[in-house]
Amino acid sequence: MNTNEQIIEEFYSAFANHNYQTMASCYHPEAIFNDPAFGTLQGQDIADMWQMLLERAKGNLSIEFSNIKANATTGSAKWTAIYVFSKTNRKVKNKIKANFIFKDGLIFAHEDEFDFHNWAKQALGNIGFWLGWTTFLKKKIQHEAIESLRKFQQKKQLTDI
Repeated sequence: MNTNEQIIEEFYSAFANHNYQTMASCYHPEAIFNDPAFGTLQGQDIADMWQMLLERAKGNLSIEFSNIKANATTGSAKWTAIYVFSKTNRKVKNKIKANFIFKDGLIFAHEDEFDFHNWAKQALGNIGFWLGWTTFLKKKIQHEAIESLRKFQQKKQLTDI
C-alpha cells in the first residue's frame, strides 16, 4: 500500500469510527471538496461538514469502504453510507465513488459521485421519486445543506469562545 492509499484508508477508517478530527487531518489546508448534496466546499468548510454530519448522526451511521487505489497524484475509493436522514427519518443506503487528487501527502481535491435521484428517493420518499432527477431539487438540497453548515459553524463559533 503506497502513502496515498494509506491516507485514503486512514480517512475512511476515521469516518467509520466517527472521528472527524482525523478525517480533517487528512486534508490539505487548501483542499476542495465536491458532492451532489453540498456542491463545492473549501478549506475549513470541509472539516466542519464532516463534523456536522457525524454529530447529527449521533452514532447512527455505518460506513463501509473498498477498492482503494492511488498513485503519486490521484486516487479513488468506493464507499457506502447507511444512515437515517434526519429531516424525514428515512433510512438511506448511499453508494458513492470518491476521486482524489493529492498534494504534499494530503488530500487536495475530493469529489464524491453518487446517484442523486436514488438518494432523493430514499431520503425524501415520493418527492424524491418525482423530483429527484431535477436540477431544481438538487439546487434546493445544496442550498439547505450549505445553510445547515453555516448555522452549525455559527453555533460552533459561539461554543468555542
